[in-house]
Parts: sequence; C-alpha cells; structure tokens
Amino acid sequence: MSRKIYIIGVGLIGGSFALEIKKIFPDSNIIGIDNSTENLDQAINLGIIDAIGSIEDITNPFMVLLAIPVKSIINTLPNVLDKSTQDTIVIDFGSTKNSICKSVVNHKNRSNFVAAHPIAGTEFSGPNAAHYGLFNTKNIIICEHQKSNDNIINTALEIFSKMKMIVSYMDSISHDKHIAYVSHLSHLSSFMLGKTVMDEEESEKNIFDMAGSGFESTVRLAKSSPKMWTDIFDDNKANVLKSLSDYINNLELIKDLIESNKFEELESQLKKTNYIKKILKGIN
Repeated sequence: MSRKIYIIGVGLIGGSFALEIKKIFPDSNIIGIDNSTENLDQAINLGIIDAIGSIEDITNPFMVLLAIPVKSIINTLPNVLDKSTQDTIVIDFGSTKNSICKSVVNHKNRSNFVAAHPIAGTEFSGPNAAHYGLFNTKNIIICEHQKSNDNIINTALEIFSKMKMIVSYMDSISHDKHIAYVSHLSHLSSFMLGKTVMDEEESEKNIFDMAGSGFESTVRLAKSSPKMWTDIFDDNKANVLKSLSDYINNLELIKDLIESNKFEELESQLKKTNYIKKILKGIN
C-alpha cells in the first residue's frame, strides 16, 4: 500500500516539497489540496502531485504538510490533527510560529505535529515556481520540538536531512521576534521602496531605463505574494512594529545627518553597517 502524503498548498514551497518527498518515498501517493483550482491543475500537469483532494478527504495519512498562509494554517491545523492516526506526521511551514503552536497546544494529537520554518522562499509563487533543490543547504527552524513524539520528530529530521536542510531549534516566541528583523522587515522595506519609486515616477519607462542591479535586487522581494505577507504582518504585528520602528529611527538618523551636512558621521555610520558583509559571509 502506498503512503498517502497530503500537501496543503501546492505553490512554491508545497510544490517543491512534493517533488523532493516523491524521491525520498517513491511509493508515495501525493495528494494536493489548495483553494486555487488553477494551482491544482498546474500541479497535476507538472507531475508535482498525483491526485487532488480536500481537507474532508484526508484518511489514514502518512504525512500532511501545511504550506499555506499563516492564518489558514491556524484555522486548518486542528482539523488536520483530528484526522491524524497515531503515526501521522503533520508539519507546517508557516513563517510565524507562536500563534500556530498556541492553536494546538491542548490538542490530543499535538505530539504528531512538527512546527517548522524553512528559510527557503523566493519572490516567485505558484506550482510553476516549484523545483528540486529549493531546500538544499537552507536552514530550517524547528520550534517546540520537545512537544513532538520522538518517532515523529526523528522521521521529520531524516526527511529534512535527505533534502540537505540545516536544522536549528528555537522557541516560538524567539523565532517570531528574530524573524521579524531578518525576514519580515526586509520584505516590508522592499514593498515600500517599490511603492516610493512608483509614487514618484510618472513614467514606468523611466524606472526601467534608470534602474540598476542595486534597485532590482532591493525590490526583488516586492514580487512576493501580498496575501501571504499581509497574513504574516498581521500575525506577527507586535514584532513587526518594533522592527519597523527601529528601522524608521535609523532612516531618520541618516536623514538628519544629510540635512545637517554631517557627512563624515554619515560615512562612519555606513562603515559600521558595512560589517554586515563579514556576518553574511560567515552565514554563507
């Protein structure tokens, strides 16, 4: 009998996971669940999934992956756990973790659940963006691993290892605080830089003619899904606002230095920030 693996959300993340998991478990039957019939049709045509299903159809699952917006995970996860067997592995790939973990803290099948966040997205979305190798050498953060059954967490770790992901552990509150700075703020900045330029430029041609690689790389994240990121900003509101306030304070500082002709101090501030090169080189 084939393993039934349900992928809820067959876009970039869910679709890429489906492609990888089929290689790990060749006998699996990948069943896609998505609110978008277009996504499901594409996923079938691309060979990402084997069949189309619904939440109500979930029976005797070997694994369920939730790769959908945060609020949808919170609403769907308890129902998925209701349908889990003793050995079912339930994994979420949401970009925030605390609210998701709290939504099932008292669920009878909480030990089946692995709260995970792969740092592996791109600015593209949908099944057409899914590909092998998306998770290769990418970090995946697991929260509250001690609340997962040993067999469940060990199987999840084996899967992540075969996908060549680098595992780290963090409590859900710390995760949401830190990810607001290193991920959520960068997406907000990208969206707002794009908006600022479009508000100022009356002719789109001027943008394309003058935009260099710096502008393109900085606004790359503004191509991301507005729905997904609105959910994230909502769910992680307090941490996002704190990071945004800190960012605005730094922008105001730079603005004041330029207005006051304090360019030596400006250069000093830029040099201090330049140290980020060494930090990122160490990470990569």
